[in-house]
Amino acid sequence: MASAVAHGFSNGDLVEITSGWSRLNRRIVRVANVTADTFELEGIDTTSTTLYPVGGADSAAREITAWTQISQVLEFTTSGGEQQFVTYSFLEEDVEHQIPTVKSASSFALTIGDDASLPWYALLSAANDDRVPRALRVSLPSGSLILYDGYVTLNKTPTLTKNELMGLQATVSLTSEPTRYAA
Repeated sequence: MASAVAHGFSNGDLVEITSGWSRLNRRIVRVANVTADTFELEGIDTTSTTLYPVGGADSAAREITAWTQISQVLEFTTSGGEQQFVTYSFLEEDVEHQIPTVKSASSFALTIGDDASLPWYALLSAANDDRVPRALRVSLPSGSLILYDGYVTLNKTPTLTKNELMGLQATVSLTSEPTRYAA
């Protein structure tokens, strides 16, 4: 449960969280169970004081009020996010052990049909230039949502392959774990 006097959020609003808790910082989440001065971050469980220590929250929520559709997506690929491990063995052992540590940096790449006249081109171009993280929403055919926050880059030179559509490459380097909501 988050509290903020007269926050103005409604159930279903999408917000970007800035938090002292690294697992919550820069996450895009949906607001639920709103009251006048409180709201929940749907699907986020902060009850573990190991992962979310008392006094470490010092958080803020910013509502995301507008979205621009990126149309003409030809391909969507992901990379990174692989679990890393520390491998060790004690001198008296003849086997090794692994403990999970961190996951590698994650990103996704979009190949988009080249058309600089569409609204998304100016938006991606501005994001490429200012290097400010952006919220991104992927709406799946089932009605499920995947929400991301990341740095957007755009290669403004299209692919030029005979007998294929010209495509631009946009990459999103994620700043946090994605949040997924079922339909």
